[in-house]
Amino acid sequence: MRIDVITIFPEMFAGPFGASITKRAVEKGILDIHLTNFRDFSFDKHHHVDDSPFGGGAGMVLKPEPMYRAVRDVLANSQAFDGKRRVLIMDPSGATFTQAKAKELATYEQLVFICGHYEGFDARIYCLADEAISIGDFVLTGGELPAMVITDAVSRMLPGVLGDEESAPTDSFYDGLLGFPQYTRPREFEGKVVPDVLISGDHAKIRAWRRQQALLATKRYRPDLLAKATLSEKEQAWLNEQ
Repeated sequence: MRIDVITIFPEMFAGPFGASITKRAVEKGILDIHLTNFRDFSFDKHHHVDDSPFGGGAGMVLKPEPMYRAVRDVLANSQAFDGKRRVLIMDPSGATFTQAKAKELATYEQLVFICGHYEGFDARIYCLADEAISIGDFVLTGGELPAMVITDAVSRMLPGVLGDEESAPTDSFYDGLLGFPQYTRPREFEGKVVPDVLISGDHAKIRAWRRQQALLATKRYRPDLLAKATLSEKEQAWLNEQ
């Protein structure tokens, strides 16, 4: 998958994209990450990319010209992905990012992130994107952190990125539920003992226990998710008894 990030702060991505799973995905050739500074596409000698808003008000607004030129340059240099890409603008007005959206975005071959800053975008910039995405109902300084979060979540869905191919399907939210509790050695620690079923060697019982624990955790902490989850009649009846 090719990842293009259009930002005026490309240096922000050196740490997150240069470590851990994302770094390994790049080294394996699974991710191909390109950073474009849209300040390089400004018209004037001072490289201005923002200006005061028409009608007055606080702060500065990103100008349309540099962003249009930057996006068009990225698309022109990646024509092999025409029809297989998604252009995303990071904006609090967008739909909230979810695990389901991560799985959907993982089906594309190229993702282009448009990251704003300051007080926001000139409204004419939005038509450059296929959709706007938010990572939550709060305000950040810019779109760079959301782009990092989405890239991390999407990359986990790509074959070969994780060391264990079963890791992603057992993540919280992967199937609409929270994750089940995990344990490792020692078996007993400060009076707390690992459940017997996990050392029973009975994989069917372990799967059933984990499913039940995921259901319980979701009911306790995120009951809103259960309304969207697909449960069997047996699971629903069992959950009602808890």
